[in-house]
Amino acid sequence: MYLVLVILIVVVCVLLGGIVLIQNPKGGGLTSNFSSQSQLMGVQKTGDFLEKGTWVLAISLMVLSLALNVSVKGGGPAKNTIDPATQKAIERTSKGATAPATPAPTPIQIPAQKKGK
Repeated sequence: MYLVLVILIVVVCVLLGGIVLIQNPKGGGLTSNFSSQSQLMGVQKTGDFLEKGTWVLAISLMVLSLALNVSVKGGGPAKNTIDPATQKAIERTSKGATAPATPAPTPIQIPAQKKGK
């Protein structure tokens, strides 16, 4: 199911990109190539077809993306990236035990300076 949805999304993306590139921002698009009056689709009909195609593909892309998100359940198991010693310390502290205490550092004695000359 996952692979089918991914393939459909890729196909829809390619088609959507093609339709958007065909359109002319000034309203010409495909109609600029047809100058005869005896064409099957008129200027307005070509623009309407491209606009409807863009909307249909955009909506289908959103629906397919949501369907893909729903069909994938939670991904995979999370990998443990914590080293074993840290994992044991976390387990001890979560159970109420304390971690082994480290001794406090001893203060360094600085010899007093002699006053006077």
